[in-house]
Amino acid sequence: MNNRREFVKKGVVGLMAGSLVSVPESFARPLKEKKEDLFKLAMAGYSFVHFNLDQSLVMMKKTDVHYLCIKDFHLPYASTAEQITAFHEKLKESGVTGYAVGPIYAKSPKEIDNSFDYAKRVGVKLIVGIPSHEDLPYVAQKVKETGIRYAIHIHGPGDKLYPNAVTVYNLIKDLDPGLGICFDMGHDTRYGNDAIADLEKYQKRIFDIHLKNVTAATKEGTTCELGRGVIDIPLFVKTLRKIKYSGMCSLEYEKDMKDPLAGIAESVGYYKGVCQAS
Repeated sequence: MNNRREFVKKGVVGLMAGSLVSVPESFARPLKEKKEDLFKLAMAGYSFVHFNLDQSLVMMKKTDVHYLCIKDFHLPYASTAEQITAFHEKLKESGVTGYAVGPIYAKSPKEIDNSFDYAKRVGVKLIVGIPSHEDLPYVAQKVKETGIRYAIHIHGPGDKLYPNAVTVYNLIKDLDPGLGICFDMGHDTRYGNDAIADLEKYQKRIFDIHLKNVTAATKEGTTCELGRGVIDIPLFVKTLRKIKYSGMCSLEYEKDMKDPLAGIAESVGYYKGVCQAS
């Protein structure tokens, strides 16, 4: 019996050595562990405009998203220190971290001061905001004084202040580098711009991304499920990796806003599938 085992063993070794049995090279190499992306998936608070905080956190838990850009309808600007602490505790219980506040409209230096005070009290280092053009130097001054970055949100065609990434960049390029862009890729596309090209072109000043897709690259285009629109999401993710983007991709889902869970779940699933497959 031992002789038979030895014979079989030597025969297999001989076949391998003689290349009569070939092993694919991909099998022979150890599998490489997939690197974790520098950017993270988040939710833009506006997606939950019709829901209270508890309801919103339930949807985030169901879709396995753990970062939130905080809107004032969940945490009012006049919140006390105790209310802010309770808010963060509630987020923590659901495995969620608030990473920024906004978007916040600010039409005067006083309102800009209030925005920075709010962000400081909430304990975040990023404001998504919409200030007046003439107040941009003041915003830059506040960024420098506080160390809190400020990302200007774009709103697409029809918006007179910040319709696209090009407009924002041209207004801020000579100001403090802590003043940047909240890159709403859907609105940029609706304006007629190439969102992927703009992502790469203005990468150094893009601090936050509103992740979405739209039905058309026109003013009439509307938000849709992430995998169903005109923006090439796999290429967008590839570009995020290429530029080493390390901020948040906040899904802003503006379709079926009174019943958004199915669309959010589909979009999150599609996004995670793209990230895993590419």
